[in-house]
Formats: sequence, structure tokens, C-alpha cells
Amino acid sequence: MGFARDAGWALAALAVFIGLEFIGLRSAGFVDFVIRFATFGLLALSLNLLIGTAGLVSFGHAAYFGMGAYAFGLLMQTGQWSIPAAILAALAATALLALVVGALCVRLSEIYFAFLTLAFQMLLYSVILSWISLTGGDQGLMGGIPKPVFLGIDLARQEHLAAFGIFCLLVSAVILRQVLRSPFGAALRMLRDNPDRAAFVGLSVFRYRLAAFVIAGTFAGLAGVLMSLYVSGAFPTFAFWTTSGEAIFMIMLGGVSVFLGPLVGTAIFLMLNDWITALTEHHGLFLGAILLVIVLGLRKGLLDVIVEHWRARKEKQP
Repeated sequence: MGFARDAGWALAALAVFIGLEFIGLRSAGFVDFVIRFATFGLLALSLNLLIGTAGLVSFGHAAYFGMGAYAFGLLMQTGQWSIPAAILAALAATALLALVVGALCVRLSEIYFAFLTLAFQMLLYSVILSWISLTGGDQGLMGGIPKPVFLGIDLARQEHLAAFGIFCLLVSAVILRQVLRSPFGAALRMLRDNPDRAAFVGLSVFRYRLAAFVIAGTFAGLAGVLMSLYVSGAFPTFAFWTTSGEAIFMIMLGGVSVFLGPLVGTAIFLMLNDWITALTEHHGLFLGAILLVIVLGLRKGLLDVIVEHWRARKEKQP
């Protein structure tokens, strides 16, 4: 029942997007925003599996975003891979990286976990910069990424890429939603709230947290694939700590405890960034100040506040 409802909402959202294209909102600016929203929305949604559900704050989530982008880009540049096959291979590589890093990180908790994930991210960033023959160093992957047509989809066209990005986001959201509703998701919340009690009843803290880490990293890798398709390349900044910081800001803006919170936060973050960038060269300073005011003012994400207010009103009603 839950899957059918979520799938129905996802199909409705996809239909709305396609409808918007047909009624004239097919402008370059709108399509560009949709692609970026799908990419960073998926990144934030995947990270919130760790932060909101497992209670693990990762400062290094961009490592898997960058890994997905570079793995996909390098495979496509060989000219021997189709886009679907390259995506699957990139996700497998990202999952393997998350498995190795997670096996070392999830044994720790709180601040130690957070900074160890950051250390591994910066290690990957350094490898990207130094392995110039493979990655292009600080110039990124040169020469672009081939985008052969598959199943009638031409990702060289921005409209097709936007639709593909929204499709990937919606499918990922439905899958992550089912993960949260499953016994596995309930176990993660128990581990978040009381790991000692969870271990006492027989749950393996290490295995559950590692599984969540790998799942989150894999979906972040898919977001990296979308970004590489968007820019037709891959760059070291994809795996830099600021990318992780932006994803955390998106979650804080939208809400941690509500599933769609990260997507709302992503939309707010991107719109604020576009608006401020158009007004001033010092966009980083003003964006940071506005985000700081919003976060300190609300003290919770926007959807967290709205849902809590709605529940309080509902409880007061006779």
C-alpha cells in the first residue's frame, strides 16, 4: 500500500513536470534549474538517510558524489560503454568505495565519525588533483563526455536531461522512502535513538550503519552521474568539502525529520543562490548570512516547523 501510494505521487510529479514543459515553461532557465534541483536534491536526500535516520553526520558525503561523476565520465570517454551500463558501473564503484570507507568510519560515533569521513573525502580530493594522467588534475576531465542516444533519450538535449534527472530523483526517492518504512529503517532509528538498547536486543550496530552508509553513498554517486552529464565533465570541486557543506545546509533549511525536507531545502538554497548571484559579486557572503539567519531563526528546517505546527493544531482540535 505504501509503495503504491509513493509510486503514484512520483508518477504525478513526473506528469506535472512534463506538463510544465508542454505549456510553455520550457525556457533555458527553467530547464537548467530542474537539472540542478534533481542533482542536488538527490545528494541531499541521500545524505539525510545518514543524518536524519541513522543519526550520523557525515562531512565527507561529497566523496561519493565525486566518485560517481569521475567513474561515469572516465567510462564514457573510452567510447565503449552505453550510458545505462556506465551508470550501473559507476554506482558499483561508488558503492565499493562507500563500503571500504564506511567499514572504517561507522565504528566511531558523533564528532569522530564526522571528521573521519571528512578526512577520507579530502584524501580522494587529493588523489583527484595529483593523478593528472587519469583525472586531469585541477582542470578536471577534458574533452567532454559522449552522450549516445539510448531508448530514444538524447541526453545531449537539456530538455531530455532534465526529464531524465527528475526521473532518477523520483525513482530514488521512492526507493529511499521504502527503505525508511521497512524494518531496516526502523532499526536505524532505534540505533539513532538508543544504540545500547538496540545492541542489547540483538541488532548489529556496525552492520546496520554500514548498510545505511553504502546505500547513502550509492545514491550520492547517482547524483554525481547527473552532475557529470550536466557539465559534460567532472571536476575536483565535486569531491571538495564545500559540496558536502552545501548538502548539509540544504537539509538544515528543509528539515531533517520530514522525508521531503531535503528537497524543499534544495529548492530554497538554489533559488537564493541564483537570486543573490544575480545581484552581487559577493554572493558567498550574503548567502551565508541569509542562511545563518534562517537557520538560527527557525532553529529547525522549514518542513519540520510546518509539520510540528500542523500536528499541534490537530491535537488541539476537539
